[in-house]
Amino acid sequence: MQRECISVHIGQAGVQMGNSCWELYCLEHGIEPDGIIISASSGQAGSSFGTFFSETGSGKHVPRAIFVDLEPTVIGKSWKVSKLHGGGGKIPCLT
Repeated sequence: MQRECISVHIGQAGVQMGNSCWELYCLEHGIEPDGIIISASSGQAGSSFGTFFSETGSGKHVPRAIFVDLEPTVIGKSWKVSKLHGGGGKIPCLT
């Protein structure tokens, strides 16, 4: 049975902490900012990989996360606006 985890980050502190956490998760799992797994570390993904990331039809890996803040500048400071699936910039597509 596969388990999945969805992270919800709310408010300025939540968004900033979530940004730091997801950057670390991406580094630990060898995921580049565009969502592609670095080939050298693809064997290190392990069983927990699917718990935190979802794979799109195009082979990109995106975090299972929701970032919420009433002040749009907080999220805007965390990520450069990207056209990548309509999501954030530093981390692949946050939905």
